[in-house]
Amino acid sequence: MEELVARVTQATGLDATTAQKAIGLILAFLQKEGPAEEVNKLIAAMPGADAAIAQSGDGGPGDGGGGLMGMLGGMMGGGVMALGQKLMSAGVPMGQMQPLGRELFAYGREKAGEDVMGPIVGSVPGLSQFV
Repeated sequence: MEELVARVTQATGLDATTAQKAIGLILAFLQKEGPAEEVNKLIAAMPGADAAIAQSGDGGPGDGGGGLMGMLGGMMGGGVMALGQKLMSAGVPMGQMQPLGRELFAYGREKAGEDVMGPIVGSVPGLSQFV
């Protein structure tokens, strides 16, 4: 996980704590929204992924966050909008979400392969714009 956190901090300018929380939030989101078999392979291929998910504090699909964006995410059924709200609440500016996603998914392709990452990206509506 340290290698991925370092890559994300370099690509985004986020501090290491924020980067690790954001990675955990994204992986937790993928566990809920993505194809289980491929997401499990991805998490198994990323040392420290389970710990990052546990430390992210993600309360689950119903935890859309507060405020207007949380309401919008809830009305739109959660998904990428709800993930965006959680990332912003964790300190990730909107302009850094795409570089964060690109770095995370590039790392995932290196560790787990395209045969794992392709179905994940293809199965989650709206995710492809961030990777």
